[in-house]
Amino acid sequence: MYILFYVLIGIVVLVVILAMIAPKKYNVFRSIEVARPKAEVFEYLKYLKKQQEWSPWEKKDPNMDHKFTGTDGEVGAISYWNGNKDVGEGEQEITKIIEGERVEGELRFFKPFKSTSDCYLQVEGLSDNTTKVTWGFSGRNKFPMSIMMLFMSMDKMVGKDFEEGLQSLKENLEN
Repeated sequence: MYILFYVLIGIVVLVVILAMIAPKKYNVFRSIEVARPKAEVFEYLKYLKKQQEWSPWEKKDPNMDHKFTGTDGEVGAISYWNGNKDVGEGEQEITKIIEGERVEGELRFFKPFKSTSDCYLQVEGLSDNTTKVTWGFSGRNKFPMSIMMLFMSMDKMVGKDFEEGLQSLKENLEN
């Protein structure tokens, strides 16, 4: 009986310690240079529907269901998706536009697990015909997901998808 009690106390203490040292936040981003003027790149990026042309998740489930509400390219526009196990279910809402510079949004996942993240696409003119595009997202790891992040890396889980998507974006804009 005492052994079971000590084992349970040990497990609780271990979970508390892991929760204390676990990463509470994540921030994943990638950048690429595109041979197009900044204004042209920004105009393309601010539309949620355009993301279907370069999103890596479109390739993982070309049959996913999409619904759009609001005026695309404006604050309040929402892109909803429901796909296979590789893409899940969720929505992205444009929350802020800094014209010619940055589009910010809220990314809400419903399946396979609920989470909310901030996401953005940012452009920086490097020359008259070269633009740096940065795509990223950040958020908070809630318990018990925070403990799982001790053994997994959000950067490794999503980073390659961002790189693939940015490469497709570059190819679309440069061709």
